Amino acid sequence: MGFVASLVRWLETLAIGVFVYQTTQSAFWVAMMTMLRLLPMGLFGALFGAMAERLDRRMALIVVVLQTMLISAALAVLALSGHLALWHLAVASFLNGLAWATDNPIRRMMIGEVVGPDLMGRAMSADVVSNNASRMLGPTVGGLLLATVGLGAAFALSAALYVFALMAALRLTYRNPRIIVGSGAVFARIVEGFSCVRQSPKLIGTLIITIIFNLFGWPFTSMVPVIGLDNLHLGPAGIGVLASMEGIGAFLGAVAMAMFGRPSHYVRVYIGGVFLSVAMLVIFALMPNPVFAGAALLLAGFGAAGFSIMQATLVYINAPAEMRGRVLGILSVCIGTGPIGFIGIGFAAEAFGAREATAAMGVIGLVILVLTRRWWKAI
Repeated sequence: MGFVASLVRWLETLAIGVFVYQTTQSAFWVAMMTMLRLLPMGLFGALFGAMAERLDRRMALIVVVLQTMLISAALAVLALSGHLALWHLAVASFLNGLAWATDNPIRRMMIGEVVGPDLMGRAMSADVVSNNASRMLGPTVGGLLLATVGLGAAFALSAALYVFALMAALRLTYRNPRIIVGSGAVFARIVEGFSCVRQSPKLIGTLIITIIFNLFGWPFTSMVPVIGLDNLHLGPAGIGVLASMEGIGAFLGAVAMAMFGRPSHYVRVYIGGVFLSVAMLVIFALMPNPVFAGAALLLAGFGAAGFSIMQATLVYINAPAEMRGRVLGILSVCIGTGPIGFIGIGFAAEAFGAREATAAMGVIGLVILVLTRRWWKAI
């Protein structure tokens, strides 16, 4: 189920990015589409984390998958009929972001409750392996469909893939260990979650690293179609292959972590992965050759895999059992700071160019990582 959701996410992100840039010639609008997909995490992540404690998480997951399937189907109909407009993609990106904001407090919380804290690292490794396998396939398939058939076909495939995810969700036998009932205010539980984080230096450090990566590392993904078109002179299919290189690197990194990762490695993998990923973004932006740019993306993905696996793992391990859902919701809020980075890189790309904006974001991210060491060294 996680594999399908991630496959569709990356397929649609690439296809939408190329389509929007070809339509508007605006790097800013390309960044805004990804920003809208991330915005609900920052706005509603903590709320969803508190609400998830009162829900049957299996049923909530079914509703989320059904919602995203219907959105992709609606976009496919609009595209194939020739009525798809930019505002349709903007609204759909935001609604899909609402579904994505539930991933940590619902789906990943379910994983943790099934395997327990001792196996959470390996479980997250397996989850990231499947997600990054989709990042190898998603951009490539999206680029090929856009180049050969059109945007409507990409959304139609997304809707079809969600049918399989829905079938998998319906077959789940999982039930919450406990569901909180009563009249306790959701807002009060949100406050308790933030208070828990404030009292834990390890959680604070983990979340600071998450914020830095999402502000300065992740936004570059919106610039890959722009750099591919303008600087590397690739077509949609070539851009799909280029974008998939990060997914290949992330897949290899996740496999390596699943095979060789131990609890004693978790912190070094988390912090080192962020440094490697952000540094490689600078190199990617400055490479004039698609092959070398792709190699830099592969290494960036390898580092990002360590970060992706460890952020949820470290939060789950370091949060008290009764607070995990709420703290995972706060993790979603921290991930949801990404829109600030997407807005920043969008404006910078319009003013100075996508390549220059991407390199500058990477350099600033590395500097801020060094300057914030006094907080994240507590991890």
